[in-house]
Amino acid sequence: MIRLKVNGTPKDYQGDPDMPLLWFLRDTLQLTGTKFGCGEGLCGACTVHINGEAQRSCSTSMKNLEGKSVSTIEGLSVNGDHPLQRAWEAANVPQCGYCQSGQIMQAAALLKAKPNPTDEEIDSFMQGNICRCGTYQRIRQAIKAAAEVKA
Repeated sequence: MIRLKVNGTPKDYQGDPDMPLLWFLRDTLQLTGTKFGCGEGLCGACTVHINGEAQRSCSTSMKNLEGKSVSTIEGLSVNGDHPLQRAWEAANVPQCGYCQSGQIMQAAALLKAKPNPTDEEIDSFMQGNICRCGTYQRIRQAIKAAAEVKA
C-alpha cells in the first residue's frame, strides 16, 4: 500500500505501483482539473506539486509517492481565489483552457521560488508548459499581476 496526501487529505493506493499519478488523480479521486496532454511529461498540462515542487503527473509513478504530499489545481484554492487564478481571469488568459491548470500550477511554483520574477525568469521557468493557443504574453502578464498582489 502506498500512503500519500492529496490536497492535504490522506489517501491510500493499493493498485499497480507503475500507474501514473495522473490516472489516480483523475480516475480514482475524480480530480479532473489535472489534464492529460502528451503522456510523456513534455507539455505540462498535467503539472501538479509534489512536496511543493512542480512535477508532471503523467510521468510520475505511484510507487514514487510514498509519504509525499500532492497538490492539484483543486487544492490551490478552495474557492478559486488564489492570486494567480484571479490574475488569470483578469488577464483573460485562457482561450481553449486545456493547458491552464498546468500553467497555473507551474506559475505557483515559480512565485514560490521567485516572488518577483523578471520576464526572462518567467519565460525560462514556464518554458516546458505548452499553450497551443499561444497565450504566452497573457500568461506572463497574469504572473506579474499575481506577484504584485503577493508582494
